[in-house]
Amino acid sequence: MLGAGALWVLWGRDLPSVNDLDVLELSGQTRVYDRTGQLVGTLTPSLSSGSGENRNLLKLNQISPWLQKAVVTSEDRRFFEHHGVDYIGIARGLLKGLLKNDLEGGSSITQQVVKNTLLADLEGARTPERKFKEAVLAYQLDRNFDKKKILNSYLNVIYWGDGGRTNIVGAGTAAHGYFRKEAAELNLAESVYLATIIPAPNRLYKNFTAYRPLMKSLLDRMVEDGQVTRAEADAAWKTKIYPAGYRIAWNEDGTFRSAVYENPDRLQSNINLMEAQSGQDRYQSRFYLQAVEKELLPILGRQALYGGGKIYTGMSLQAQEAAERASREADNLPDGATLGSALVSPRNGEVLALVGQKLTGGRPSDWNNATQARRQVGSSIKPLLYTLALQNGWKQSDTILDSPISGEYQPMNYDRRWTGRYVTMRYALDHSLNLPTVRMAQELGIGTFEDKLRELGFTVPKDAGLSLSIGTLEASPLQMAAAYAPFVNGGLYYAPTLVRKVEDARGKLLYTRPAPQPRRVWDAQTAWLGLDMIRGVVNDLTEYQGGLATRALIPGWDVGGKTGTTNDIKDLWFAGVTPTVAGAVWVGKQEGGSMPDWAYSGTIPTPVWQQAVAGALVGETPVKFTEPAGITYRVVRQVNMAFRENEADQESVARDGSRQGQQSRASAPGAAAPAPVPAPQEAPMPTPPTPPAQDAAPGENGAGRDTPAQDTPAQDIPAGDVPDMAAPTTPGVQDIPAAPPSDPALQDIPAGTEDPGVLPGSSGTTAPVDLAPDGTTTGETTGDVTLVPTDPGADVYSTPAPPPAAPDAPVQDLPFGF
Repeated sequence: MLGAGALWVLWGRDLPSVNDLDVLELSGQTRVYDRTGQLVGTLTPSLSSGSGENRNLLKLNQISPWLQKAVVTSEDRRFFEHHGVDYIGIARGLLKGLLKNDLEGGSSITQQVVKNTLLADLEGARTPERKFKEAVLAYQLDRNFDKKKILNSYLNVIYWGDGGRTNIVGAGTAAHGYFRKEAAELNLAESVYLATIIPAPNRLYKNFTAYRPLMKSLLDRMVEDGQVTRAEADAAWKTKIYPAGYRIAWNEDGTFRSAVYENPDRLQSNINLMEAQSGQDRYQSRFYLQAVEKELLPILGRQALYGGGKIYTGMSLQAQEAAERASREADNLPDGATLGSALVSPRNGEVLALVGQKLTGGRPSDWNNATQARRQVGSSIKPLLYTLALQNGWKQSDTILDSPISGEYQPMNYDRRWTGRYVTMRYALDHSLNLPTVRMAQELGIGTFEDKLRELGFTVPKDAGLSLSIGTLEASPLQMAAAYAPFVNGGLYYAPTLVRKVEDARGKLLYTRPAPQPRRVWDAQTAWLGLDMIRGVVNDLTEYQGGLATRALIPGWDVGGKTGTTNDIKDLWFAGVTPTVAGAVWVGKQEGGSMPDWAYSGTIPTPVWQQAVAGALVGETPVKFTEPAGITYRVVRQVNMAFRENEADQESVARDGSRQGQQSRASAPGAAAPAPVPAPQEAPMPTPPTPPAQDAAPGENGAGRDTPAQDTPAQDIPAGDVPDMAAPTTPGVQDIPAAPPSDPALQDIPAGTEDPGVLPGSSGTTAPVDLAPDGTTTGETTGDVTLVPTDPGADVYSTPAPPPAAPDAPVQDLPFGF
């Protein structure tokens, strides 16, 4: 008794309520609504069973009596006699294990119900704590509920095998998966089959020859227990059954000549058929509803959550449907890849849409990549670092050395090339260059960047080092969407929320979300400067010229964003913003692993983001980003850049990653680049003749592979030969150096030439092209320079730079609750 008391003090407090099991009687009565009052769906209890969950819940009268009897005899013969814990059964199991080497489970059906529902968070761990809690709750459950209700719960939560894409959980799914029947239609032979494979469904299912004698043994025990007569048992033994995927040749006496397992996909196809018969909208908004459950369960408990009533959320049903449609229509995903996407309102952090998997029309996996996954974010983290630099007094016109760095950590640009030149911050982000980015992190201090990431809601790994600056941070799409939202709302971070309020069945208010409390992470001007830079990533270059994110353009709307790719093409990202929606999309393999070399973040997740956000905006009047006071514009190297008014005419600064290495120089348009700051390994490094097909590891050479590399021979370009040029923010602004390059073979596109590859939202004029002595164009993620051959008689350098574009007037008419 003293020992039991000590265990109660240690583990018996704060046990879940056994009354939560009552939710089975209330399934489907709680209604969920979006922000406009449209019905989204109803909540069905999620009774976890360790490896999955069952939302196909059945009442006991919907399950074959034969299956009920077979399961009791197989799993817990004294179920109707004991009080939750079968001490006799436990002792019998131990003796059989010791004397006959015949291991028999000692957990009662009641204990297994507790383990798979109320203690599912312990994940079946065989620990003294779980066993103690399991026994206490089983005893309470037996005192509070009828035995048949407990058996009903067990038949709804038990794991019956791996169907392929879908785990088989519960009697309803098992009956359809193995025999293509309703659970109520199972005969005695089929019921005995299903009951016998429960202890090890995947192994026993795939070995019918070894398994068949177990059916005979269970039938005999059912006769002993009075569950069936001998005649019924003999008839069941002779009944021909054909589990999914098997071809069996039967004899009349119940034996068989052969059993061939020839169609492993039959289980999943049978489940798909069951799902199709349930209606195509059955899984609509599944991941959003799943996230609502997760948010409310700790607040309300199961009884209140599933007891009827209404839940009002921040979802936009239009945005949710658009995001799901984009997932279903994402046909260019690599084999084995899935996705996750999240859209949020920058105004208050409300989650507009969540999609946790690549949708196919059938039941998706239970895992929600939009909220649960943590994947390396690659170059999509770079705008956060660049904005931190702007907060610390840097300007878009400041330049950074694109050259290898000294020290043990040796990152590289994606294609392992470098120019040895100083490139502007704008140019480095447009081309997703790793070397200038790491130098930026060196100068700012990686600890400063870590602090900023924590402010933005991320969990920063320990000892990440400089690799953090190019994408080793792990995050979910929802976290990335929330971190990008401050670009739009003037620098305020809102923790994402889903639920506004909950009412019970009588209209009584059960829960109201506290007013969202913003945390200022950027001042309004810094947020705008960062936004101006990610607008450049989307708009500065056309796809033909190697633009990283041109496929994010939405006609009529302002768009900014950044792509990201991690090592060996394991993760593909796009995170971006419009004036009223911030969002992120991740694509990768659920179990991890590389994707093909042709997979690029600009061509796979970016169109998914574009389709989802464009669909969310349908019917809304396009609005512009709202510019704060104190911003002005200057054309630097023929690129229209945003500045703080008090910094616009200051000299730009050349940086090499060390505070001692900074140099000032004039920022007037066309000013010549200074000589590079001396730094270790500044001399041109030999370049491989063919760029590698994939990234190097973040800890070695860095992430940042965003778009296809050019099929151009590598060139060693000495510092000073090639002018650093970046594309304009405003269509039509040409990136023109102060004087033609010294190489007479270098030619460019005539100013004003129509570009057949111009995408919606551009002016139709040709964006700037970076030049190389060999007459080729730039690779998309490196500062190496190349050229598209055109009219050899053209001379773009004589064209004067146009004046800076006037900033858009602030617009306040914002949808989605703004």
